[in-house]
Amino acid sequence: MKELLYWIVEWIAKIHSHILRLNDAYEYNFTDKELHFLVIGMMGMGFIFVVYPVFKWLAKHDHVMVIAWIYVLTLIIVITFAIEIGQKVTGTGNMEFADIVFGVVGFIVMFFIFAVIREIYKGIVSLIRDVAHQDQNRSKKRHQRAYDEYEEDVMDEDDEE
Repeated sequence: MKELLYWIVEWIAKIHSHILRLNDAYEYNFTDKELHFLVIGMMGMGFIFVVYPVFKWLAKHDHVMVIAWIYVLTLIIVITFAIEIGQKVTGTGNMEFADIVFGVVGFIVMFFIFAVIREIYKGIVSLIRDVAHQDQNRSKKRHQRAYDEYEEDVMDEDDEE
């Protein structure tokens, strides 16, 4: 866990240094805060241009649960990292990457169980609706046959007169 965090911090520091060198080389003189504003803003907009079409397609094809799952998974990852970092800072526990992995896997397993139960429920509801719809169609056909027979009898009586 510690090594991963150090690697991420080093990677971010290298990118940060590169952007500062570009800032100095082109004499823009942006402050650190202005650079954060620009870089994070552009990164966020880049994510929007990728994520929005994907989520729009998912919503259009009735996959709102997938959108919710992606959102919650993201929250779970952020929360588990925050808990582990908090444990390190406060000394209330050991900061371990395995804790993050187990927490995220716990969510995935529980969501899988939920998804299976949900699909079984949806299948039963669909089956009940299909049976009810078939009964309704049989009833309509029965009424239509009775009406057709009645109409034939009336027509036959008219022909006899």
